[in-house]
Amino acid sequence: MGNNNITISDVAEALGVSKTTVSRAISGKGRIGEATRKRVLEYIEKYDYKPNVIAKSLAQSKTFNICVVMPGDYALVDLPFFQEAIMGIQEIAGMMEYDILLCIGSANDMSGLTRIIQNRKVDGVVLLRTMVNDPQVTFLQEKKVPFVTAGSSKYKDVKQIDHDHRSACCELTSILLMRGMKNIAILGGSDDIVVNKTRLAGVEDAYTQFGQKLNDELLFMNLESKAFIEKAVDDALGRDADCILCMDDSICAQAMRRLRQKHVKVPDQVKIASFYNSSVLENNVPTITSLSFDARELGMRACKNLLHQIEGEETPNRTLLPYEVVLKESTQ
Repeated sequence: MGNNNITISDVAEALGVSKTTVSRAISGKGRIGEATRKRVLEYIEKYDYKPNVIAKSLAQSKTFNICVVMPGDYALVDLPFFQEAIMGIQEIAGMMEYDILLCIGSANDMSGLTRIIQNRKVDGVVLLRTMVNDPQVTFLQEKKVPFVTAGSSKYKDVKQIDHDHRSACCELTSILLMRGMKNIAILGGSDDIVVNKTRLAGVEDAYTQFGQKLNDELLFMNLESKAFIEKAVDDALGRDADCILCMDDSICAQAMRRLRQKHVKVPDQVKIASFYNSSVLENNVPTITSLSFDARELGMRACKNLLHQIEGEETPNRTLLPYEVVLKESTQ
């Protein structure tokens, strides 16, 4: 009997037991005699029976699906990060015979996530972005759905996997200060996003270690459009910034374009660095000093944590992954 054709009904008929009995033997749940359980397990091992996903779902009260929530307002340059993270999630999920449902959501539109949870289509959720005020986290906690954030969260009892952004940003800023840069302009995105606040905290840590204070006139946050970034670059240059430190690759790429438009030479006239490196900056001339994080590893670790939760196992509340400071031509 080939394992491509055998069904749970075939096993039940061959052994003279009910399909419920076979399901209980497979799942290890429900009342069933040890002798009967042994007969069923020996039979399915002999014929290499593998229950299909639907049968496993019924037997174990699981869907064998997980939901991955991408932010709906991501920029095109953010896509490589999310792609790598999702590939990491898929690698682990596939090994454990889980499938992924991709959901687009945000603090302002949770309809997709709400529908998936209410219809019980998944066993758990991975959030790929965390917010300071995060209704998605509140919703999942209220529904008691296992979930993990690929990023830090200020909410209590949230399982979170993140890179050590604070230490990374502190280290890179310290290097720039040690190299004698005195007027560093900081260009950042929305301060509603946790990672941006964490990166800023790392910058402030570096200044504190050097007994200095960050110049508030050179701090530009909530730069969510090309026009805002260009104005921030212009203002930074007008205030004699000797270095422009960007919180992500998207802002850095736009800042570089603005410097080229104004014929400002990097690194001769002003230096520039990014707190995140991706393919967006790979071919830039000059090459950009940046922080390197492994987004694929982030996805893998987040998925492992979630699957352990689904199985009822204890998992750490917070895991910080390593980083690498990559010094290149733009800060020489």
